[in-house]
Amino acid sequence: MRGGADRWATFDCYGTLIDWNGGIRAELARVFGEADADLNLSRYHELEHVLQADGLRTYREVMTDAMLRLGAPPGEEGGLADSLPSWQPFPEARAALEEARGRGWRLAILTNSDPDLIETSKALIGVSFEETVVASQIHSYKPAHRHWSEFYARTNADPARHVHVGASLFHDIAPANELGIPSIWINRLDERAHPVPTRELRNLSPLADTLDGLVA
Repeated sequence: MRGGADRWATFDCYGTLIDWNGGIRAELARVFGEADADLNLSRYHELEHVLQADGLRTYREVMTDAMLRLGAPPGEEGGLADSLPSWQPFPEARAALEEARGRGWRLAILTNSDPDLIETSKALIGVSFEETVVASQIHSYKPAHRHWSEFYARTNADPARHVHVGASLFHDIAPANELGIPSIWINRLDERAHPVPTRELRNLSPLADTLDGLVA
């Protein structure tokens, strides 16, 4: 066991570190056409919540089943999952994470993904993480609390010295609030905050200062 005296920052990956919406929308536009891309993106988000609810599917299966329900033509149902390894990090992500690490923060990812997919994304981000908790390995998707209980079991992190960072109010901020974990919401889409995070940022650039302000 490790980590009790350390400061830990846990991160959602897709939408927070990796441009999730951009990656999904580009593939939906390729398969279904640009004119319907925004509508299909909205429909995809609704389908994903439903398909993840029981925790039984891998993330690749979630994406494939969602594409089938959207009406993907034969041979295209796997395209979204196949495109994920090309989804790019947000431009400020690497520098922000490196600065936080340089100030002594230990970093972990709590992701609604699969092991092979998250490893390709971590390689693109280019920063090492001490721990990665993956949905398809624990048979649970956020906003369920299993990611956080697994994180604590693996690291022995002190909850009083832990901050969670995410772009999704539904998947990340709401469960962090329920667990009493300070949170930083990365509000890239200029949304209204409900539930209310501990801190709100437009992007990751001020991450290190914000983390330091929450846990000295």
